[in-house]
Formats: sequence, structure tokens, C-alpha cells
Amino acid sequence: MSMAVVGLLAGMALAFAGFFGGFGAFLLVAALGAVGFVVGRFLDGDLEAGDLFRGRDRDERRR
Repeated sequence: MSMAVVGLLAGMALAFAGFFGGFGAFLLVAALGAVGFVVGRFLDGDLEAGDLFRGRDRDERRR
């Protein structure tokens, strides 16, 4: 499935949530979508758990 189709489906889900459930439902769907995206990236192997909690090295901050 292309990223355009995924974006279309996500937009439609947010639109339905906003229309039928109000702004609170819109925010809930958006937050759960973001969590699902991170979990999916983790399960695909594109993201490691340490990447979320590891800070940058001091040498990188000076640049």
C-alpha cells in the first residue's frame, strides 16, 4: 500500500472522527494514530526502543 493511500485513509478517519465525534474524538484518533505509527515502525525494525529515550551526545549539541 502506498504512502498516499495510507495518508488518504488516515485523513478520512480523522475527518469522520471530527465530524461525528467532535474535536475530542479528532484528538483521540490523531493521538492513537501516532502511537500506532511508532509501534508499526518499531515492529518493522525501522526504529529501536533506545532511539526514543536516548539523548544526543554533547559533541553533537556543540555543532
